[in-house]
Amino acid sequence: MTDPSTVEAPPTCYRHPDRATYVSCQRCGRPICPECSTQAAVGVHCPECVREGRAAGGGGLARALRPRRSGAVTYTLMGLIVVAYALQWISGGGLTSAWVLNPTVVGAEPWRLITSAFLHSPGTIIHILFNLYALYAFGPALESFLGRSRYLALYFSAALGGSLGVLALYALAIATNGASVEATGGFLAPGSALGASGAIFGLMGAYLPLRRAIGVNVMQLLIVLGINVALGFVAPNIAWEGHLGGLLVGAAIGWVYLRTRRPAQRRVQVLGVAGIAAGLLVLFVLFVASAPVFYGL
Repeated sequence: MTDPSTVEAPPTCYRHPDRATYVSCQRCGRPICPECSTQAAVGVHCPECVREGRAAGGGGLARALRPRRSGAVTYTLMGLIVVAYALQWISGGGLTSAWVLNPTVVGAEPWRLITSAFLHSPGTIIHILFNLYALYAFGPALESFLGRSRYLALYFSAALGGSLGVLALYALAIATNGASVEATGGFLAPGSALGASGAIFGLMGAYLPLRRAIGVNVMQLLIVLGINVALGFVAPNIAWEGHLGGLLVGAAIGWVYLRTRRPAQRRVQVLGVAGIAAGLLVLFVLFVASAPVFYGL
């Protein structure tokens, strides 16, 4: 039996303390009940934030063009991705070769686990445009809700998780001496990978446990997520295993954030996220140590 004294009470609306709610204002993070919430482009806003937005003035177009208050990290990441893409072209493929996630050399060059998340296919601009749009669509609201440091921890841990997903397929081929590739008609064939998709799937994964707190329509999120997951399995040259790795890591970190959202749980939260990142690094070391010659050592 459960001791009632140990059951965590649900948060209550800051304007109506007698009303339990799991929905928070997308801008300030205060819990609000349906009566106090105003639907925004992403999530909902409390009455105070609505008034602040109206007091800021400007027409609809001006508000649309005004940078979001908490999107600085997202826009910086987008800028770095664009700069990296330009350098891929300027270097004649040199940067791509140096930063791409190539499993055969990643043991000696482990930075590729992260640098590959800033590269995109020079063969088609659709790859980078899709990821930039997805980052713009999902990033700012999550950054606003989590804060910059937690958002960055989520993004880079998910990027690492995506890279480990790619290496897991490579490790499976090594362990089975290629039998996994032959048995699936090449579906489980490992390869090199690049792109921010693993990190972006991590953002979408984090939305799943945090959806009620942020105020996201979960059906719309599941539709977008389902389409992207399906494309990874049916379209050629897409590292679906990287998407899956990022998604799982993002969901795990989102769950940690949800369960440790009180200020008094800050230390537990940091340790939980650090533990996930450390676990991924341990997994990488185990992959390399199991067959060092296959990883460039």
